Amino acid sequence: MNTYKKGNPKDIYPRPPFPTQSQQPPGVTSAMQPRPDHGEESYIGCDTLLGKVAVITGGDSGIGKAVAIAMAREGADVVISYKDDIEDEDAFDTRDWVERSGRTALLFKGNIRNEILCKQIVDETVAKFGKIDILINNAAYQMTYESVEDISEEEWNKTFQVNMSAMFYFVKYAKKHMPPGSSIINTTSVNAYNPNPSLLPYAATKGAIQNFTSSLAQLFLQDGSGIRVNAVAPGPVWTPLIPSTIPDHENFGEDTPMGRPGQPAEIAPVYIFLASDAASYVSGATIPATGGRATI
Repeated sequence: MNTYKKGNPKDIYPRPPFPTQSQQPPGVTSAMQPRPDHGEESYIGCDTLLGKVAVITGGDSGIGKAVAIAMAREGADVVISYKDDIEDEDAFDTRDWVERSGRTALLFKGNIRNEILCKQIVDETVAKFGKIDILINNAAYQMTYESVEDISEEEWNKTFQVNMSAMFYFVKYAKKHMPPGSSIINTTSVNAYNPNPSLLPYAATKGAIQNFTSSLAQLFLQDGSGIRVNAVAPGPVWTPLIPSTIPDHENFGEDTPMGRPGQPAEIAPVYIFLASDAASYVSGATIPATGGRATI
């Protein structure tokens, strides 16, 4: 049995206000107060994904890190894509947790805005493991802006390239290596339903991901590939991206019905379900994990 925190969900994790802790994007876990919970001490697997191979973009920290730990404990080997040297500390720590679970971890560092890199990650994963069973398109970029005039062409394009184009590249090159019964899971956001105006480019990409997921699921059902495609829509989650990109991070998550941000460990089990055979009749769906925020 997993040792999840029990009790009123409003009270089981820290609530704002949090200390001021500005970081430069993309931020690092070790500088965060309080430290996020990735399920390091709580997630206990039961071989749900035994023998499977999972590729996770943005798998060094935050939700991606929690998903990597959970999938390893469920029996999957894990490939982790991350961007910068500053993220080495988090990426190496995630690799250690995967290996402590008795699974193999591969790390790839680089900018997934580059289509060639995305193909390389897929090719080297297949060379090592022979297949890809689970593709988690999770990496994302966001910045806040006070007005539309503040958003440069470069920033607009960068947001779409990281959040949308990379997702397309990975699907494009991974598909032929994914056997029937495989699962693609895209990370969208509560911003797809209730966009934050200060996150205009980011919110726009999350709406696009929602549509991409639905369209891709139908396409793969029609072509007989046997690959399911779903999405997860987290609400505010306490990750390094928050103190490094949100000016008022001291109050982050207080406007949810639960009055607090989610922890990565609370989001990871949704990915486990969607990746598992238990979700065999689920494709084209988005599962919200929003701390009670409405998504209708």
